[in-house]
Amino acid sequence: MKSLVCLCLSILVLLPLQASELKRVKLHLVGDSTMSDKPNLAYPERGWGQLLPQFLTPQLTIVNHAANGRSTRRFLNEGRWQLLLSELGKGDYVLIQFGHNDSKQSDPARYAAADGDYQRFLQQFITDVRAKGGIPMLASPICRRNFADDGSLKRDLATYANAAAKVASESEVSFFDLQQQSCDFWLQLGKAAAQPYFIQVPPDLYAKFPDGTTDNTHLSVQGASKIAQFFVRDLKAQQHPLAAYVYRELL
Repeated sequence: MKSLVCLCLSILVLLPLQASELKRVKLHLVGDSTMSDKPNLAYPERGWGQLLPQFLTPQLTIVNHAANGRSTRRFLNEGRWQLLLSELGKGDYVLIQFGHNDSKQSDPARYAAADGDYQRFLQQFITDVRAKGGIPMLASPICRRNFADDGSLKRDLATYANAAAKVASESEVSFFDLQQQSCDFWLQLGKAAAQPYFIQVPPDLYAKFPDGTTDNTHLSVQGASKIAQFFVRDLKAQQHPLAAYVYRELL
């Protein structure tokens, strides 16, 4: 019995020591509203980057630069990218995820064609990060809950997901196909069961939506948690260096 107690105490002592051996690093997040922090916690919308720290050890600092309504073009033209570069340290990681707003052809300030400027901007981001001694990573845009009448899922951002995968392959950076994972998951659930992962608010509750709203793009707490879970599980599946900082896969 005494030896068993000693063994248990030894394990308890060793666990924090192992965690403390992790080098402190930063992961910068770059993207749109599906990734960004939402400071108004009274409203149910969340970005998946906002939930990501809940899966990680404190030795990995998350710096969330993602912002609502941004595309590759707008993020660059507004100076947000330059601000990130000014804060980027050697050995920092940068995860880049765009597509939702790049696809808005009616808005020239944001539109970036999947087979043109979108890829060019991603390549520029990768080059800039490497020039600062950072480590770039790409993710495809998450899937909308956009079901057709026959129950199939419309993958309206597939061209951007494919373009991101192409750039990642050509530039030899880690790629996280959150589009494929989320599309497959929504399709498996079906239209009704996938709804709680997205925003749905009743009328006469929020001033922003007095008549209520159903939003098939932006995530609820449940949806943001699920996308963050996809990401950390993919870190482990790829045996990525940041997988060492994942301390749980379930909230």
